[in-house]
Amino acid sequence: MAAAAALARLEQKQPRSRGPTSQDSIRNQVRKELQAEATSSSSSPDASGTKTVPEAKEEGSGPLAVTGVYFTCPLTGATLRRDQRDTGIKEAIMSHFTKDPVAASIMKIHTFNRDRDRVKLGVDTIAKYLDNIHLHPEEEKYRKIKLQNKVFQERINCLEGTHEFLEAIGFQRVLLPVPDQEAPEEFYVLSEAALAQPESLERLKERLVGAEPVRAQLDRQRRVFRPSARAAQFDLPTDFFNLSIEELKREQRLRSEAVERLSVLRTKAMREKEEQRELRKYTYTLLRVRLPDGCLLQGTFYARERMSALYQFVRESLQSDWLPFELVASGGHKLVEGENLAFNECGLVPSALLTFSWDAAVLEDIRAAGTELDSLVLKPELLEAMEKLS
Repeated sequence: MAAAAALARLEQKQPRSRGPTSQDSIRNQVRKELQAEATSSSSSPDASGTKTVPEAKEEGSGPLAVTGVYFTCPLTGATLRRDQRDTGIKEAIMSHFTKDPVAASIMKIHTFNRDRDRVKLGVDTIAKYLDNIHLHPEEEKYRKIKLQNKVFQERINCLEGTHEFLEAIGFQRVLLPVPDQEAPEEFYVLSEAALAQPESLERLKERLVGAEPVRAQLDRQRRVFRPSARAAQFDLPTDFFNLSIEELKREQRLRSEAVERLSVLRTKAMREKEEQRELRKYTYTLLRVRLPDGCLLQGTFYARERMSALYQFVRESLQSDWLPFELVASGGHKLVEGENLAFNECGLVPSALLTFSWDAAVLEDIRAAGTELDSLVLKPELLEAMEKLS
């Protein structure tokens, strides 16, 4: 409506031109799209044709769809809040030193240091040291690493965990005399015990090179609700928004003030580009799936996860997990499991209500065989924990 009004005012102000211009072309494109949108809106059950974005609420201000975003530590199994995630992982790695210092130091190198390029350079340098020892076990020079060496300082000393790793695999710090120099310098020297086990050094090198950062795993917070008229209402905590509440309110106010200006002469491509910028504001999304019996299955996902993650989540909850099923978004859009699209690319952020249905062809085959599908869709343990959606 705003775009149509702005277009009408613009046409009244524009003087007549002798021939079509680029502005005329854009204006015609906008008019066509407005007509197409008006037609689709009038034929849709939801005449507004808009998707309302859930408001970010502070915890404690009212009932929330979920209390926050949580993670699971892969080392301890502990549940961590979003703001506790990095600290919890680091504490778990440090506590692991008493059990396995080699594994702990490798995890520290790959997890504590954010610059992946610097980590790779440092790891490759340590691997080169170990390769030289393995290839030349008789040569003493390869068993010593000068700590003040420029390469060591720039590539290894700057990384957290490297000293712990070298000491854990058998290197010892010693002061050694240096030719033409009065004061001794500090070196790492490989012990005789470690030198006697070259195969072990090779395995340790492979573990170091092949390791990945320890990352907390997103807790899906799987929940089941009874049928509710509030199924499509989502009150989300601030964890689901990359911006703070104050920043979101400011963004909304600025957007409202700019509606008139942005509505004039915007083609479909322009609007789609703006929508993509909006989608990048969300890191997580809360998805609900309405089942045939009206019950709701809810889970938390990364906004950039693929559709297969949602299908797997639902399948793990089903009593008949071998039966094919379909998921449909609002507006009747069918979500394909194998489609390589993220939730934010499908508009399923920061929340969405989806509809579940069994594959129609399979249901017909089951009925033709004279059997009926169990009326209980979800696993019994999930039904026992069913909640009321407040």
